[in-house]
Amino acid sequence: MESQREAGRKFIRHARLCAVLLAGACLLPQARADGPVQGTLQLRWGDARPATNGHAPTPSLLEAWLDQGPGLRHRLDVAEAMRAAGDLSALSNRRVAVSYGARRNAGAGPSIETIVPAGRLPSRAVAQEAGGRIAMAAPMIGNTRWVTVMCKFADVTAEPRPRAFFQAQYGEAPGQLGHYWSEVSYGAITLAGSTAHGWYTLPAPRADYITSASGRPRADLSRLFSDCTAQADAEVDFRNVQGINLVFNGELDGRAWGGGACAVLDGAHACTRATWSPPWGSDNVASLAHEMGHGYGLPHADNSDGDADPHDNPWDLMSDAWRHAGSDPVLGLLPKHLNMHHRDRLGWISPARKVVVPADNNAVHEIVLDAGSVLQSRHVQLVVLAGEAQPDPYRTVSYTVEARRRGGTYEAGLAGDAVILHRVAENGIAYSLDTDLPPADLSGNEGSMLKVGEQWGTPDGRHWVSVVASTSSGFRIRVGPRPRVMSAPVPAREGSPPARAASAAEARPTDRDGPTDRRPRAALACGRLTRRWQAFAACLLFER
Repeated sequence: MESQREAGRKFIRHARLCAVLLAGACLLPQARADGPVQGTLQLRWGDARPATNGHAPTPSLLEAWLDQGPGLRHRLDVAEAMRAAGDLSALSNRRVAVSYGARRNAGAGPSIETIVPAGRLPSRAVAQEAGGRIAMAAPMIGNTRWVTVMCKFADVTAEPRPRAFFQAQYGEAPGQLGHYWSEVSYGAITLAGSTAHGWYTLPAPRADYITSASGRPRADLSRLFSDCTAQADAEVDFRNVQGINLVFNGELDGRAWGGGACAVLDGAHACTRATWSPPWGSDNVASLAHEMGHGYGLPHADNSDGDADPHDNPWDLMSDAWRHAGSDPVLGLLPKHLNMHHRDRLGWISPARKVVVPADNNAVHEIVLDAGSVLQSRHVQLVVLAGEAQPDPYRTVSYTVEARRRGGTYEAGLAGDAVILHRVAENGIAYSLDTDLPPADLSGNEGSMLKVGEQWGTPDGRHWVSVVASTSSGFRIRVGPRPRVMSAPVPAREGSPPARAASAAEARPTDRDGPTDRRPRAALACGRLTRRWQAFAACLLFER
């Protein structure tokens, strides 16, 4: 109860600060413990390529910075920032206000209490969305022009690829970035007018840009961005640019990076989306698209194995861009599609193609679910299963249901044709669910696929999903509520569920001849109890 009260108090502080800033009342120039500070939030995700056999993977990294103008930039503690914002990545590359408070430890610097948008909120973020969470991410719609700038270290003369190679990456042919982002966004964004420039020589050798942090190499991303764009500034028009892809002729720190950066562009201090790629990253469109996704404000997707590696879900470009990917002899590995939650987050899913099942749902819904790769679909492509509302809406957990089918330029290498489930939790991250126990280290296994005749239920027992049949472009599914608790135990009639879904009783899975339940054994026992109208509260003991 106390934790709920604290979550409620935190959300109220968050909302009050947001209201004050929207009224334009807070404009403080520097970090203080007694008032909010405004600036542009820069998030930068660092992604290593898969480790070779026998070698430990390079860990992924996340940096957070607040840029207040030329020479006024300081690093934010990532863990504090994530707690303070509720959905930190939704604020990436946006103007925010950071509120500080005193730490409990005497002598320590101020701690971050809240991070809220300082500018105009997206209209859909004014209220809580139907799924129980706040849709704080700004829609990404229209032309998003990117510029590629190719830079050489002063002591490395090689030019791995000609400018024409990078210019062609922006093309509209299948496999090229212009075509990919148009397809995955259902035409919501384009890359029209994107260009490539270089090679330019940096003013310093590689060693000057690669520092050391905790004994490991770390690229000075801000300096690389400033120096590289400065060399190109006389030739490149950076006005109205939506993103800058920096390409280098040597290794950085074992990672490619994506997010945002600020520098003097065309004579004025400006902030934009940005990526930093070594040769192994810029040679593969999949890697470059992954970092551009971070530029658009997308966090990593993940699987459910509970480890610290976010690159172990090969269903998703924003997790594992390398496995189960298609390839092209010129463009290298090709990007897979994004999960439907990420697309909805950026405003790419029309209301007609999305169904939200409320937490208190008491009906059975039969839904034709098209795969996300189907363009101009006339059916549903995203089902959101709402969870119990929490005092802090950012802590509300929801679940999503989507379909994936192998085929086309980008999805042909997927692990299978199936319904895919995600848990959407802290900071808007989508975790691919796995019914195997323990969950597999790498998603794409059978446990991550719900197929015809199989069923799954949310851990809180509020919803169940069964896959009824396959269609030419996806699946037909049923979504139902938790079984009702009768005043007196009455055995349920057993047998195959009818083909239609006229009522919850008709569509409810049965003990015999029904769909194969993909929940853990304890949860199966729970299901059998509830089907015989035992008290539902007892089932929670099995599912926890």
